[in-house]
Amino acid sequence: MLIRDFIKNRIMPFILLGGICLLFFATTAFSQTALTGLDLEIKNLAEKCRDEVVAQFDDLVTTKRLTINQLFDTLYIPVANTYPQKYQTQYDSLADERIQRILDKYLAADRRILYVSIVDVNGYAPTHNSRYSRPLTGKKEIDSANNRAKRLFNDRTGLAAARSMEQFLLQRYNRDTGENIYDLSVPIFFYAKHWGAVRIGFDK
Repeated sequence: MLIRDFIKNRIMPFILLGGICLLFFATTAFSQTALTGLDLEIKNLAEKCRDEVVAQFDDLVTTKRLTINQLFDTLYIPVANTYPQKYQTQYDSLADERIQRILDKYLAADRRILYVSIVDVNGYAPTHNSRYSRPLTGKKEIDSANNRAKRLFNDRTGLAAARSMEQFLLQRYNRDTGENIYDLSVPIFFYAKHWGAVRIGFDK
């Protein structure tokens, strides 16, 4: 009787807890690999975009137009009279030159895609789609919607996307322009160091 009570009161709770934990992790792992339909298409596009971005930055480093330290620059220099606040880094002009066209190509891949951007681990977007890089007007509401480059997207969704090192991260995103959309991100690594992510926003 004492042995049975010991097993019931002391051992069984740990067995049940272990079973619950196993179920939780199995469910989480399954959900991370169960993308289908448009979600899977977006993930594949994000990975291809990421590979092209990495290749361009690698070329800039190899040809000595950019150093690795400059590529990982987080000394954000505020751009005067910009609302929302914009920042420059040691590489953002090169990103405009070499990366923006890649982002635009993937933006045009599907009409349901609303944006394709890159962000560093702090949510800084050195460049953005041409659609969101229109001339500044000085009016916050207009510039927030039409010129989204060189901003820090450090809201909860933005930082989660920027800092995730999982194969991908799919989130619901309440965008500051009013849309409630999906955001799928894949991590970017340069020289085995986590730089940030490719983010694709889309609707269904």
